[in-house]
Amino acid sequence: MGRGKIEIKRIENSNSRQVTFSKRRTGLLKKAQELAILCDAEVAVIIFSNTGKLFEFSSSGMKRTLSRYKKCLDSTEPARVEHKAEKQDSKEVDNLKEEIVKLQAKQLMLLGHDLTGLSLKELQHLEQQLNEGLLCVKEKKEHLLMEQLEQSRVQEQRAMLENETLRRQVEELRCFFPSTDHSVPTYHEYYSMERKHSLGSASADIACNCSTEKGDSDTTLHLGYATGLMLLDPSAD
Repeated sequence: MGRGKIEIKRIENSNSRQVTFSKRRTGLLKKAQELAILCDAEVAVIIFSNTGKLFEFSSSGMKRTLSRYKKCLDSTEPARVEHKAEKQDSKEVDNLKEEIVKLQAKQLMLLGHDLTGLSLKELQHLEQQLNEGLLCVKEKKEHLLMEQLEQSRVQEQRAMLENETLRRQVEELRCFFPSTDHSVPTYHEYYSMERKHSLGSASADIACNCSTEKGDSDTTLHLGYATGLMLLDPSAD
């Protein structure tokens, strides 16, 4: 018959605990040595007894193995952190995808689609949400209309003030004219009057020049004729 199965728990008897520790420590160190030789592995074992005594085994030197172990920890730490971050990001992505699916389903319900799985209470709640949303839309619409109306009023008042300013300027310009019976001529009327006046003055100047030249010619002819008569008259001597 084989040995009975030993329950793995702390041995209360100190003598039995010390004997078990010695046997199993020797067996553990032996197995570590066999593992290093058979599998060409680098093995290190550190054991502290309950009294603080150190037992160790290393196939390649304890310091060398510990230094290699520390380097391995330093190199794998960023990889572990990165893997943890990727895992967390993947979890957040999954949560966001689920949230998007829920929002899309809610949007379809608000549009009146895909209502087959809803109960009467859920339909009443959906109707209440739609009514509240419709009231908010109407209030926003009325607010925008009132703002546009107020802007129109401001523009109207501004136009009235500009018209009043222009009317006063016209009244001030009328004061410069001597006759108040006549209206202030426009630019086109004033331009036509100036052109007619300039043309009339030019015609008068031309007529005067022609008359002067004609008079000078008559006088010259007359004087010449009289001189000839004086030369031919025998009584002139």
